[in-house]
Amino acid sequence: MTGKSGAVKKVSLEKVLDLNEATNLHGKLLALRGSDVSVDASSVERAGALCIQVLMSAAKSWEEEKRSFTFSNMSDALGTTMQLIGVNYDHLLAKESK
Repeated sequence: MTGKSGAVKKVSLEKVLDLNEATNLHGKLLALRGSDVSVDASSVERAGALCIQVLMSAAKSWEEEKRSFTFSNMSDALGTTMQLIGVNYDHLLAKESK
């Protein structure tokens, strides 16, 4: 699902993904619409359901536009929170190069 043109755009997530960050995250992702995106979530220490919803909505939108939306790195905190609320993110993890 790699896009036709342009390099992959990278976005780094904040340490705290709470209600206050949801609007900022939405704006960052909206600005990248139409590009392939790689999300670095390695620094996330706390994540709320609203920011996870923003991320999953973006992933679905990118999929519908036949664009790539992957997590290049994911902190244990974000992964655990996603699992606890029932979000399957395995298909969004970047594949290792052989």
